[in-house]
Amino acid sequence: MTARSTRRTTATRSRLAAVGSIAVAGALILTGCGDQTKDSGSDSTDTATSAAPLADKLPKEIRDKGVIKVGSDIAYAPVEFKDSAGKTVGIDPDLAAAMGKQLGVTFEFENGTFDSLITGLRSDRYDIAMSAMTDTKDRQEGIDSETGKKVGEGVDFVDYFTAGVSIYTQKGKNTDIKTWSDLCGKKIVVQRGTVSEDLAKAEAKKCTGGKTISIEAFDNDQQAQTRLRAGGADAGSSDFPVAAYAVKTSGGGNDFQLVGEQVEAAPYGIAVAKNDTQLRDALKAALDAIIASGEYDKVIKKWGVEDGAVKEATINGGK
Repeated sequence: MTARSTRRTTATRSRLAAVGSIAVAGALILTGCGDQTKDSGSDSTDTATSAAPLADKLPKEIRDKGVIKVGSDIAYAPVEFKDSAGKTVGIDPDLAAAMGKQLGVTFEFENGTFDSLITGLRSDRYDIAMSAMTDTKDRQEGIDSETGKKVGEGVDFVDYFTAGVSIYTQKGKNTDIKTWSDLCGKKIVVQRGTVSEDLAKAEAKKCTGGKTISIEAFDNDQQAQTRLRAGGADAGSSDFPVAAYAVKTSGGGNDFQLVGEQVEAAPYGIAVAKNDTQLRDALKAALDAIIASGEYDKVIKKWGVEDGAVKEATINGGK
């Protein structure tokens, strides 16, 4: 998860700028969401049952459909990804399934490129976006972090995890790279619209002596990993859980190595349209419920990302 964080444009995501790819024993991961109308309805209290105790908190339209459409970049293991059978798995899908039991609905993940998820949310293609998306003030306010210009009304976030951004290299190579400043004069591969891309651009401006950082951005993190694996770059960067998972699993652990410390630790958030406060609050209630019940910890431990666990859900906790 992602600094896909940290991708900090309207669709930027560090994806955490946060704890990333970790042994997520279940699948690698990614996701997104959209917005919903608010209508509690006079019969809302009848929908809450012992099987779905929080159903009455959802907007009536969603209760009636029984589905929450989730926009997600499903190529970001272990947060969200496709397993060998083509099933969407990972941290986000598992958490969503647990939340769905509280709310009495199914979370349906729809694949999309990370930098298009918030746009899809605004156009009602998705109800929410859940995809290791870093909660940032820029995203909350609809500001393009690169230009500083407003590009939309922004979104609200329900924060559920914390992660930072990491650098990784081919195993045994480029041992002189330890920090972001060591990338001057080097080439790095990243996922487009992520915090990793933002950090690389910011660091390139600090380079001296006629050097810069060559940045190659891809639609998804797997493409970036493929380029690095083939020797087409000196380093790669993604959210720590994702980078750690790639280091552990790619080539049986022989392809990559993590270098330096993770930076830019920040919360992952579920993005919800600004005008959809009822859905936002229902999601927070569901997250708090699975945290209290222990279901949240089970998912986090399953994927080996305990360091990023939170004690309670937070709304718009990003900076």
